[in-house]
Amino acid sequence: MATESLGACPIPPLSYRTVLLGHGSGGRLMHELIEKVFRPLLLPPETRVLNDAAVLNVNGLRLALTTDAFVVDPIVFPGGDIGRLAVNGTINDLAVSGARPLFLSAAFILEEGLPIDTLCQIVDSMRRAAAEAGVPIVTGDTKVVNRGKADKIFITTTGLGLVEYEGTLSADQARPGDVVLLNGPIAAHGIAVMLAREQIEFEQPIRSDTAPLHTLVAAMLRASPRIRCMRDATRGGLASALNEIAMSSRVGIQLDEARIPIQDEVKGACELLGLDPLHVANEGKLVAIVAREDAERVLEAMRSHPLGQEATVIGEVVEDPRHLVLLRTRVGGFRVVSMPAGEPLPRIC
Repeated sequence: MATESLGACPIPPLSYRTVLLGHGSGGRLMHELIEKVFRPLLLPPETRVLNDAAVLNVNGLRLALTTDAFVVDPIVFPGGDIGRLAVNGTINDLAVSGARPLFLSAAFILEEGLPIDTLCQIVDSMRRAAAEAGVPIVTGDTKVVNRGKADKIFITTTGLGLVEYEGTLSADQARPGDVVLLNGPIAAHGIAVMLAREQIEFEQPIRSDTAPLHTLVAAMLRASPRIRCMRDATRGGLASALNEIAMSSRVGIQLDEARIPIQDEVKGACELLGLDPLHVANEGKLVAIVAREDAERVLEAMRSHPLGQEATVIGEVVEDPRHLVLLRTRVGGFRVVSMPAGEPLPRIC
């Protein structure tokens, strides 16, 4: 009788035989890894859509659970650091799932030789970020690895939230005719980290946009019960977030380039580095798909919040059997906005 060899992996073959940096990009390679390794081997078969958090029914309560890992390089950058990033990023994954964040946990992998002063700076930054957001860190873990076996510090977080919103926020809920909203200028975080890493200085400093979005989301949900879905546009940027929605909802999305806000200095840095700002990571920006009849109401709620003052309509959901994201350019043509193929900005979140 034939037996399965120890360690054999019962999954379809991947395009690559080893893990690449691009498998953590938020783009096509990462999605291939999820679909061919993690989904079939780890997730329940009934899991249809992968959102930023799992929403679970527990004794009549709807709880949201999310987990994330942060490996950013450098660990301190203009506008933030790995600690603040870990807190805000986890809160945002809960928020865009319709949850009120309740508690966080944090696990630290430390490299031998990390200065204690640096560790204290990061941990204190996490403490302050959690206090500012009103979401306490209640448990955690610490491990230390040999010098050269990590890169200073990696942080893994888990967040628990309570879903009080009666509707369902999910990437498969977008419908033709819906409107695409964005809460402000994109690409600042990824560019701030990249410039700090390469020690490139601009006359006008670029700072990360890292921020906790849960109070902004709460204001949006109060404004309308017909918000279809939300995503925080982190790895893979706006392009990956919208492609995930288009594929999950089996629709197309058309964007208007002239309406997508980008700071002049960020746009200039993208041109200098040869990067598409739609592919660059954000840490304080969300995209929302909203029923057209409620779009103005939600937009007004966003603009009344400090983190949504520059909110704007950037596009619409359309019927498209190809499930493409298209960008109407400033010169009037269209181009396909695909997910990043590789990793233009490794170690960014």
